[in-house]
Amino acid sequence: MPSRFLLWLHLPAGPGIQSPFFSSCRMMASICERTFIAIKPDGVQRGLVGEIIKRFEQKGFKLVAMKFMHASEDLLKEHYIDLKDQPFYAGLIKYMHSGPVVAMVWEGLNVVKTGRVMLGETNPADSKPGTIRGDFCVQVGRNIIHGSDSVESAETEINLWFTPEELVEYTSCAHQWI
Repeated sequence: MPSRFLLWLHLPAGPGIQSPFFSSCRMMASICERTFIAIKPDGVQRGLVGEIIKRFEQKGFKLVAMKFMHASEDLLKEHYIDLKDQPFYAGLIKYMHSGPVVAMVWEGLNVVKTGRVMLGETNPADSKPGTIRGDFCVQVGRNIIHGSDSVESAETEINLWFTPEELVEYTSCAHQWI
């Protein structure tokens, strides 16, 4: 399933009848997105996995896939292919391959843009307090977390790290309250 899809809701007719799946959108259709988030080796080693997941859940996003893994060099080279000509590329691959990562797919309204805001700037020195990088990192080379920068890159990254069978479809009981 693509990372962005149109969600149509059919509401029963009659006054006062509401669908429990309709409350967060306030309209008949809304755009729901998926994004790829990866907690990097430094975030895993520092014990920040739970705190990061907590922030996304508290924001109202739904976790639909997660892996705790050692990413292969081939996977990392494909993931960062757009940076292959940068002088830091080899060091980035080595760093990402140095320990386990937590790869996740999150779903929700504007999750790509909002997720990027929650992460903070790539350079932690430019990140505001309250963001993940602003609260937990000091060095650009150890910035704890990766997040897709567009809906298109989210779809590419999700397809690279997960099979369709690994993406869990379900309705969160909290959805009607968000």
